[in-house]
Amino acid sequence: MNYLEKANLWKENPNLDLALRKELEAMDDKALQEAFTTDLEFGTGGLRGILGAGTNRMNIYIVSKATLGFGRYLSQFKDAHKRGVAIAHDNRHQSKEFARISAEVLTTLGFHVYLFEELRPTPELSFAVRHFGCVGGIMITASHNPKEYNGYKIYDESGCQLVPKDADQVIAEIHKITDYFAIDHSKNHEEIESIGRAVDEVYMKEVKKIILRPNLKKNFKLVYTPLHGTGQVFAPEVLKSVGYDVYPLACQMTNDPDFSGVKTSNPENKEAYDEAIAYAKEIGAPIVLATDPDADRLGIAVEHNGEYVLFTGNQTAALVLDYILKTRKEFNTLPKDGYVFTTNVSSTLPIAIAEKYGMKVEITLTGFKFIGEKAREMESGKGTYIFGFEESYGCLISDCVRDKDSIQAILMLCETAAYYFEQGMDLVDALHQVYEEYGFYKEGITNFNLSGLDGAAKIQRVMNFFRTNDIALKSFKILAKDDIKLSVHTDFATGQKTAILLPASNVIKYYLNDTMWFVLRPSGTEPKLKVYYGVVGQTLEEADAKLKQLADEVLAIVNTIE
Repeated sequence: MNYLEKANLWKENPNLDLALRKELEAMDDKALQEAFTTDLEFGTGGLRGILGAGTNRMNIYIVSKATLGFGRYLSQFKDAHKRGVAIAHDNRHQSKEFARISAEVLTTLGFHVYLFEELRPTPELSFAVRHFGCVGGIMITASHNPKEYNGYKIYDESGCQLVPKDADQVIAEIHKITDYFAIDHSKNHEEIESIGRAVDEVYMKEVKKIILRPNLKKNFKLVYTPLHGTGQVFAPEVLKSVGYDVYPLACQMTNDPDFSGVKTSNPENKEAYDEAIAYAKEIGAPIVLATDPDADRLGIAVEHNGEYVLFTGNQTAALVLDYILKTRKEFNTLPKDGYVFTTNVSSTLPIAIAEKYGMKVEITLTGFKFIGEKAREMESGKGTYIFGFEESYGCLISDCVRDKDSIQAILMLCETAAYYFEQGMDLVDALHQVYEEYGFYKEGITNFNLSGLDGAAKIQRVMNFFRTNDIALKSFKILAKDDIKLSVHTDFATGQKTAILLPASNVIKYYLNDTMWFVLRPSGTEPKLKVYYGVVGQTLEEADAKLKQLADEVLAIVNTIE
């Protein structure tokens, strides 16, 4: 069925949502192609797409179809209907509606549903799944994407996002549904149980157990912004409850789906901090904390020599991990069977730190579901979960949650800051101390924004070029290559090929001399091709120069591909 035929099916439906019908009737041919040529697919973060009419858009019909498929998948598990499903949502347009219709589809199938009454952070949804003993969970969010987007994440009984082998079963169920306009969501609404503050209290109590040094002086100010998102529910409350002097940025502490008080909702972008840094300067706060709209990721800006320095996710993870391991060793609470988890596009500095303290390290694909899966493996006695992180500003300290958790990250980052302030150091000083010990690790990323059908085709051409051609760099020696889609590792010195024991994924990683590397990876949640780089230098200046040179040489190749 082509895009026009699919569009006509929508137009001919007499019960089509009136707002979607109005949008549909205003579409030109190009818009119809974009909205109907393909179907919205599950990526590393589940469903995520632009709101609107069409099979390639987020709307009540796509959400209902996904929920029906997910519900049928969950029904195979013992006592699934009785155990139920937990559902939460963020502050975006239609998030509350999508959460409600998901609940109704599930109750019609016979499930009990625990539905958060108002917006809540993603990590709390993960926690709630296990707290209530649910068979699964749903989070309605598009994380840090622009306001035009919304999304849909699904969780298993352990509070972990579904890994590919399980998500594939859900997708198979979704594909069996041919008429998503006829999906019933009219029955058993009395099985929707509204939840909220009582779960918050249990979650916050559990999260505060990660605190290692409760008696540190907390005589410094913090500015906090949720970027209009779910962190506003209780991030400031958690900080105040343990003694921190926190100043929420009022203009961004509102439930605003248009994100009108901030230039960007992504804490990876420096513009997200402009208003918060101005406020921090005004009140004399040395640290700015920013969580993304679903509050699973934390970004920070730190005052150093009169200027506010933004940390990357890699830098924050390295600093916090070093503090945790150092402190637990001092307190003799560091287990001999401890594990640290990271991803194949993240900094290798935390690996060096973990290995110094005798921790085992495992590397996964991008997507915190893979780290959540590793945390679940620890329950079988394999080892003790210590820390997990990925470069995109997400980490997890206590596996009471099985997803990234900015509330945990905030508590541990502030404790780390308090520890170093007592020694007369700020967090920039502390990070440089880590560099002096382990080497000056620097990472970078280039995002190619390639939206629409043309963009998707360009991404495919770039990946195919690197997959099928031998490349060379002027200033760096390529030692090996991982083609994770083909599950093949190639050692160029010997020509030997070995199997990669990771799920197949459209990712290519190159290993260079002196433990440097770069990766090409299409985003699973945005219309982007991402190129990641990692270098190590003997000084910060050398690392910066290497990073620029590596990026320039890789991008020169990418830019030759039409």
